[in-house]
Amino acid sequence: MAGKALVIVESPTKAKTITRFLGKDFVVRASMGHVRDLPENAADIPPKLKKEPWARLGVNVEKDFEPLYVVSRTKKDQVKELQSLLKEAGELYLATDEDREGESISWHLYELLKPKVPTRRLVFNEITKEAIQHALESPREIDLHLVRAQETRRIIDRLFGYEVSPLLWKKMTPGLSAGRVQSVAVRLLVERERARIRFHAAGYWTVKAKVEKPGAEPAFDIDLHQVGGKRVATSRDFNPDTGLLDDPESLVLLDRAGAERITRLLDAGPVVVKSVEQKPFTQRPAAPFVTSTLQVEANAKLRYSAKRTMQIAQQLYENGLITYMRTDSTFLSEEGLHGARALIRQKFGEEYLSPAARVYETKVRNAQEAHEAIRPAGESFRDPAEVRATMGEEAARLYELIYMRTVACQMPDAHGTTTTIAIEAGDSQFRASGRAFTFPGFRRAYLASAEEEANELNRGFPSLAPGDAVRCLSAEALERTTQPPNRFTEGSLIKELERLGIGRPSTWASIVDLVLNRSYAFKKGTALVPTFTAMAVVGLLENHFDNFLDYEYTARLEDDLDAISRGEETSLNYLKAFYFGAGRPGLKSLVKLGEEKIDPRVINGLPLGEWEGRQVQVRIGRYGPFITDGERRASVPDQMPPDELTLEKALEMLDHASKEPESLGLHPENGIPIYLKVGRFGPYVQLGDGRDGAKPKIASLIQGTQLDQVDLHHAVKLLSLPRNLGANPDTGEPVVAANGRFGPFVQSGTETRSLPSDLSPVDITLEQAVELIRQPKVRGRGAARAQTVIKELGAHPVKNVPVKVLTGRYGPYITDGEINATVPRGVDPLEVTIEQAVTLLAERAQKIAEQGPAPVKRAGRKTAKKAAKKAVKRAKKTVKS
Repeated sequence: MAGKALVIVESPTKAKTITRFLGKDFVVRASMGHVRDLPENAADIPPKLKKEPWARLGVNVEKDFEPLYVVSRTKKDQVKELQSLLKEAGELYLATDEDREGESISWHLYELLKPKVPTRRLVFNEITKEAIQHALESPREIDLHLVRAQETRRIIDRLFGYEVSPLLWKKMTPGLSAGRVQSVAVRLLVERERARIRFHAAGYWTVKAKVEKPGAEPAFDIDLHQVGGKRVATSRDFNPDTGLLDDPESLVLLDRAGAERITRLLDAGPVVVKSVEQKPFTQRPAAPFVTSTLQVEANAKLRYSAKRTMQIAQQLYENGLITYMRTDSTFLSEEGLHGARALIRQKFGEEYLSPAARVYETKVRNAQEAHEAIRPAGESFRDPAEVRATMGEEAARLYELIYMRTVACQMPDAHGTTTTIAIEAGDSQFRASGRAFTFPGFRRAYLASAEEEANELNRGFPSLAPGDAVRCLSAEALERTTQPPNRFTEGSLIKELERLGIGRPSTWASIVDLVLNRSYAFKKGTALVPTFTAMAVVGLLENHFDNFLDYEYTARLEDDLDAISRGEETSLNYLKAFYFGAGRPGLKSLVKLGEEKIDPRVINGLPLGEWEGRQVQVRIGRYGPFITDGERRASVPDQMPPDELTLEKALEMLDHASKEPESLGLHPENGIPIYLKVGRFGPYVQLGDGRDGAKPKIASLIQGTQLDQVDLHHAVKLLSLPRNLGANPDTGEPVVAANGRFGPFVQSGTETRSLPSDLSPVDITLEQAVELIRQPKVRGRGAARAQTVIKELGAHPVKNVPVKVLTGRYGPYITDGEINATVPRGVDPLEVTIEQAVTLLAERAQKIAEQGPAPVKRAGRKTAKKAAKKAVKRAKKTVKS
């Protein structure tokens, strides 16, 4: 291999694609992402530095913020391979992505490998033969300004996380984390939830009717607009915090009687057209996709999470199907313009081609990368059907979004007419408005057939003129209630972060993912709901770290990083101001002040109101949030939205928690009462109330058992577990049936078998157990175990197989019969939709494809065996006695 050029990229897929375009004189290998980073834990810190006061941070704040870089233990073998290949190489090309992260990976590789051969940086925006060839013809040096910008971001994120998180552990509860941008995103969710808590609903009435012009088609809907010359109040006229009208003098607030009076006017007639107003309109195509708009559109139309969207986009990019997917530029290269315009000319004709190439202004401030928009790769765009055949349905659907958007952006505007009609009935005036397209323009790219195009052009009203009589076909008085402000979805949160200038294309998906994975939010449908812990954490940060939670300040920090990437600012001044302060307190002094001033008794409480002179509040405890009035307490369910926990609801929960549990009856052998309870880890039965100081015996319900199925007879059987069934005729060892941590099982000696769903440990016979033990053991997900279907979601849109949510050993999970995916923490299994399920299954399938099946964790099996051995020992004692 002497003299061959070594090309290093990030991923094996990217390496495989590039290899197709390079000759035998090149060897392409993957670094598998970052090869060096700041230490993650104490084990990563070199022994000689462990005693340094800054070692925990991984950044020497007293020595110009010098970072300590270490090679990850998982990357050491990869680095050795690259070093070995470099020894025989004649040249080194660093071909990582063309953004700050990619530039940083190249720099770390250069610093780590210390090449003695000529080294160049290859950059390309798409993985096509032409792009790779162009990159080889015009290599450059590593851009140290981009490297410094990425390094600065990494350092400030480490300083904020490692300084503020321990404060949260000390003042609130262990395991919490704070992130510089993550915390600002959580604040957005919390402020929206606070608005929902403040919200007061208001009721109002309106009238909707369907009318027609006799002898003309079509019939059309009209909505009540005015009564007696005053506009009728709608939801936008109410103050959301008070539920009152903002301007009651100029509005009419209809009640039921008033609305029904107007329906009678419509039925009685006459109903006459007062005016018809027509105005032309123009609709322009949207700019080609950037990272944020792709994530928002995929979330809205395909129900893909931001993380899933970026995973699929990464696959499309690395397989040479789209341009680089982390960008905030709407620029299209000459190649992209030519590809889109040639496709329009061929597929739709000249009339659907804009006269000149359309150029779109990038609206994001400080668009940082020199990329173009996200578009199909190359000059000849692949057809979505071809992508579907090679990459699968999920990838094809995202590719089709990109394909359509790119084509549409080079097509002409759509034109049409907006018609507004005013109709009178007595003292009431109604309105109807609609649009009809006269030329579909760019919308033609989205219309699947000529029939759809005809429908697009023919929408509208019959021919109407002032004074025309119309006939009411139906009229309905409708009661409406104002709604609280909508919670953020993943898409709308990313859109808001972009609007505020917070985060960048490479970080938005990871920000949303962190918020969901750090117990700060959960999904209710597609909405992001902050947890009570998030509400308390944001309260603490607002009161003691307000600078760092301020939206404008966070956006200015992003601007400063952009200036560093352009070489206009130095990172050292930035880091000093951030950590030590400059004109305002720095992070270090604020953390020290917080340790002195923050009172855990105050910041861990979220007041709900007063009752009988006592403060009722939610408090954040070590094991999660709970409600207390100072005397009583009750746990808060993990997925209860904060806006649903009113004072009345809290008092109801406290009353329920303080009630003595009702007894199922007395145990027939000892006369002790048996109770059915629901604890943090699920329902169980308990023998006795523990008032005598002795620990009462408890037994969990068997998986699949419903609460209403548990009576005294069943509870006594559960408390009898583990059951000694008798001696195994094959070995003489006792056979024991039990309900363990991972479900019901039988054991004889060292042999254990999980029970299938049709067998219960309370009823299984010795013969059945022995027969089960004689069968070969099945490991992993295929093992027989009790499973309960929580929810049937319907057919998989691609595989056309049933998708279900089931209970499993490790909690609820989703399955299509082939792939299993755990229901994420914080997500209610009963709220999972088919779209969410398909996304989770696809993410799991992708992970399996990239990493292979995860190794079997032995710890859980050992725990189960340990529990079973104890049961066998007890059984042996029973046999001897």
